[in-house]
Amino acid sequence: MIRLTIPHDTSALLALAEATGLFESDQIEELAQMLNQHFSNETDSQGIWLTDYDNEPVGVAYVAPERMTDGTWNLYLIAIHPNHQKQGRGAVLLRYVEQMLAERGERVLLVETSGTDDFEYVRAFYRNNDYVEEARIRDFYTDGVDKIVFRKSLRSVAA
Repeated sequence: MIRLTIPHDTSALLALAEATGLFESDQIEELAQMLNQHFSNETDSQGIWLTDYDNEPVGVAYVAPERMTDGTWNLYLIAIHPNHQKQGRGAVLLRYVEQMLAERGERVLLVETSGTDDFEYVRAFYRNNDYVEEARIRDFYTDGVDKIVFRKSLRSVAA
């Protein structure tokens, strides 16, 4: 079941993010701060946190609008606990995000990821879900680590 994230999910979602091995410890701390700010209403963020819940949180997604644009959103986070990967849950969660945004009349969903070899399966996931590589910024994260931006028109989702 995919639902809005609730405060009680926070610790399980942080453990889930850590279990994926995709996040450094400082990034886990930043996720904790983002969730705490979201639930404390410290910011006026229009971001949306979603949880894939199956007796416990097994997946998470976070999307937010790109400032100063008309209907462009960023998928900042999508993760499925390793014990629940390779079951199609990530694709279902991604489609849920896309459909939700399309129904609101949003236009574009962007996602960025690393260009390193160990992130090839992540890039393949987006390609398999009809995302197109829109940009590559060389040496973005650090020397030799590119940022790759994928794009999908949400109008194609609504059709």
